[in-house]
Amino acid sequence: MHKRAFTLVEVLIVIAIIAVLLGISLPALGGVRERAREARCGANLSQIGIGLTMYLGDHKGRLPQVRADFPGNVYTSNNAPADVGVIGSLFGGKRGTLPIFAIEKLGAASRPLNQYLGDYDSDDEEVEVFHDPADKGTQDPGVAFLISQLGLSLDTSSMYELIGTSYNLNDHALDADPQAELYPTLVPAGGGRMPDVANPSRTWLAGDQPIYNYDDGGDRRQRWHFDKVQADLVYVDGHVRMGMHVPEGLDHTTTEYTFLPDPRWLDRFTTVETE
Repeated sequence: MHKRAFTLVEVLIVIAIIAVLLGISLPALGGVRERAREARCGANLSQIGIGLTMYLGDHKGRLPQVRADFPGNVYTSNNAPADVGVIGSLFGGKRGTLPIFAIEKLGAASRPLNQYLGDYDSDDEEVEVFHDPADKGTQDPGVAFLISQLGLSLDTSSMYELIGTSYNLNDHALDADPQAELYPTLVPAGGGRMPDVANPSRTWLAGDQPIYNYDDGGDRRQRWHFDKVQADLVYVDGHVRMGMHVPEGLDHTTTEYTFLPDPRWLDRFTTVETE
């Protein structure tokens, strides 16, 4: 009996139909993957928020603080020079690769929040709770220039690998000065207790790195979530919110979050600067 084969036209039609279906389904699958990454990031931030709350209780209202200078010297509160500030990204995570501010020196056992999130006794351990699965690193030309000036060839496609964490404390407000962090927020410039917070449900406590995308008056090109400048945040009261829009510029307060312990927080610093 003669078997009927597909004609070339029929095969082409089937291929075209498959291509159309793939074109429809792939963006949807991409969205599912992005939402899965956000869910994992939210779980990380929830754990970090719980750890920070416990840390505050055990340390008389002080958030995790590590003071280090640019060459990488680490100081205690008692012996730190006045111009050595707290490095917010050292509050937890693993050893990074960037050889400044002790990032490549302090690993899992040396970053203060880690002991509230697991049993870390070696600086060489991974700390996955500080790894945002959406972490796409940075394409900041300033970072690239710094790395080239140091004579290094470092991968900047993951902040977790570069500095040891995808997350940062709310330790300073945005400013346009690439040489200084002018406005401390929840961590005093020289270290100390977290200030009273007027609205704990609106003030973010920790978040992934895109929250600082427009710091120093630039654009760090950290479009981690859905190819937009969005940040996932845990707030002072412990709740987590995902996909917060980060507006271009130096906006310290939006309808969804604020950097500031109270609405007039920056006034005390600008007043001092203009006197």
